Amino acid sequence: MKQSPGFADNDLIARVLLDDDRNAFGELVRRHQSQLRASLRRMTGGNVELSDDVAQETFILAWKNIKSFRYEAKFSTWLYRIAFNAWQSEVRKKKEVLMDDARMPEQEAVGFVTESSGVRRDLVRAMEGLTVGEHNAIVQCYYNDLSHEEAAFVLGIPLGTVKTNILKAKEKMRAKLVAYGPEAGQGVAA
Repeated sequence: MKQSPGFADNDLIARVLLDDDRNAFGELVRRHQSQLRASLRRMTGGNVELSDDVAQETFILAWKNIKSFRYEAKFSTWLYRIAFNAWQSEVRKKKEVLMDDARMPEQEAVGFVTESSGVRRDLVRAMEGLTVGEHNAIVQCYYNDLSHEEAAFVLGIPLGTVKTNILKAKEKMRAKLVAYGPEAGQGVAA
């Protein structure tokens, strides 16, 4: 049966759980895949192939684990958490392989690099000095537009840690951006 776009995510989840409705899950995928892939592209440094692989893995894991969805967060937030964990798993695998080569790719150090122009370039450079925790908090809160609470859920860390990471990241980024010129530092919210 074809799904109507009028169904809420929770209604579609209920159909998946009660009737093993693959069409309902397909509608959930259609609704969330573009935003999830865009988020993963930022996390993977613009690596389209890797981000699409992780997105596919995310939806497979979501299908397999939909029974564990507890309605404590929005479905999209739950997907981000699965995607973040799948991406972290890929990074660990990649690091294990790279350890044999005794080198780390620049792309992982930067996190996400998609363009090399103007403000985007300055922001990427400003983010280079962030810790992994600070970087992940910025990505979830500012690029994925999640609340601090949602970011804590996605990242699997305490709310206070997210807030601290955001505060430290903003301070570091502001300092670097000011070095590029007064206009650049004004773009980082206080």
